[in-house]
Amino acid sequence: MTEEVRERYEQWQKNICGDDELTAELIAISNDDEAVNDRFYRELKFGTGGLRGVIGVGTNRMNVYTVARATQGYCNYLNGCCENPSVAIAYDSRIKSDVFAKTAARVFAANGIHVNIFTELMPTPALSFAIRYLKCDGGIVITASHNPSKYNGYKVYGADGCQITTKAAKDIYLEIEKVDQFLGVKTISWEKAAREGHIADIEEEVVTAYLTAVSSQSLCKDDSIDRELSIVYTPLNGSGLKCVTSCLKKNGFNNISVVEEQREPDGQFPTCPYPNPEVREALELGLRDAKRLDSDLLLATDPDCDRVGIAVKAEDGYTLLSGNEVGMLLLVYICERRIESGNMPEKPILMKSIVSIDMADRIARDYGVETVNVLTGFKFIGEQIGLLEKKGETGRFILGFEESYGYLTGGYVRDKDGVNASLMICEMCAYYKARGMSLLDVLKQLYQKYGYCLNTQHCYEFEGAAGNEMMQKIMDKLRGSMPSVFADKKVVKINDYKESLEYDCLSGVNNTIDLPKSNVLKFILEDYSSIIIRPSGTEPKIKVYFSVIALDKEAAERMEIHFVQEVERNIIQK
Repeated sequence: MTEEVRERYEQWQKNICGDDELTAELIAISNDDEAVNDRFYRELKFGTGGLRGVIGVGTNRMNVYTVARATQGYCNYLNGCCENPSVAIAYDSRIKSDVFAKTAARVFAANGIHVNIFTELMPTPALSFAIRYLKCDGGIVITASHNPSKYNGYKVYGADGCQITTKAAKDIYLEIEKVDQFLGVKTISWEKAAREGHIADIEEEVVTAYLTAVSSQSLCKDDSIDRELSIVYTPLNGSGLKCVTSCLKKNGFNNISVVEEQREPDGQFPTCPYPNPEVREALELGLRDAKRLDSDLLLATDPDCDRVGIAVKAEDGYTLLSGNEVGMLLLVYICERRIESGNMPEKPILMKSIVSIDMADRIARDYGVETVNVLTGFKFIGEQIGLLEKKGETGRFILGFEESYGYLTGGYVRDKDGVNASLMICEMCAYYKARGMSLLDVLKQLYQKYGYCLNTQHCYEFEGAAGNEMMQKIMDKLRGSMPSVFADKKVVKINDYKESLEYDCLSGVNNTIDLPKSNVLKFILEDYSSIIIRPSGTEPKIKVYFSVIALDKEAAERMEIHFVQEVERNIIQK
């Protein structure tokens, strides 16, 4: 343990004596150097994703002190660039989400910033909507998305309703750095702030307006679909129940069964320790109910309801669809339905992240849709929607998606929206059901036309200070010695998004990548397969994305195993 870490630990000992829970944790770790070091070796990283970390005591943990300090920095930023600023605040079901939200509200109020706060759990996209609807200068949502229950987080949004991007995050971080953890934070009691009008509840009319905006995205307002679609829905003990079920019923989908054990908000997530709709284990209770009810569709939203996972009825049970598969299906459905009804815009645009399936680009091209690829993070899609809005061309945007189960079909918010996605997926499923087809039938047609493409993601955890250092070493080593072959296939292009360069390995020509710098490497192989490697911006993990092109599923699965083994043996080395 360094002297700096010891000094931080002792400073917290002196200053948090009124907080019994955090004080108890400090005492419990007093003789454990490794535990002290893990909590104090750094300040919890603030970036475009805001803050995210394990709940607990210390500078490298989510607690009322780190939340208050970050909020003070954000206040200084807002007061420096806005006149009489206001913010909106939302929170989900996670442990201490309501406590952290009220802590932040008290700091905003003490700094002369008017606070609008939801009075109940609300999906993250509703926060994005409220910022624009109430004409706020920014906002925050307290959530750690799909992380395990020991995590919480603090996402920051700008006046455009979009999660802050690189420049704003850097400017806010610089302000946070100036704030003394214990002496530099202004605060005011909740009662006084409310009495003096610094804090106001967000009224139900805002939620109603949000659900109306979501419903406006419907492409089947007529009787062209089977609205008796049988749906099982689980909010995974998160914030989605009210908005998802209200929106579906508002649009005629009434045959909905909610998974009872996962209906009510519970930050412990007792039935799914990892409440991620990408993970099958989180959907087991939903699959149980779907089988019992012989339902057409299972929907699952993550705790802050900005992402959706689905399973559809198949001949031998239920098949889970990946985020890439749902993204492609939505693209086809939206294009076909818009063309069919005569409301396809001129020069339509699909937006997706660089780690999402490349096959979508080819599908889009066949429908005359332009594809805009952006860095990982839906904030970059939101940013592009904002650029279209400035040109009066928001109507060109027909779909944005990420492989990590995030979707959006309209510019009414600037973030992925699990409520919108739930509606569009139900509508899509009902549309094809009315035509005697399942989503699996449509997907099979796509693979027959474009070839089979298997996309998988593998995550490798690197906890603590040593893990963070190891991740950096892995990326540095990879850049220092780029592989020319992966699994017996030649590397034909390497995209280094940190250096903003595309290396053409065949011609030797380098081209500039016009995207913000990001610590991501993409290797494109001779058969159009690809491998993407990046450290997560919000979790102690390196993520590797494999996109495998093959004649059929079995061949793709065999090749993917080969790719994974090579990456683990030669790059990750865990």
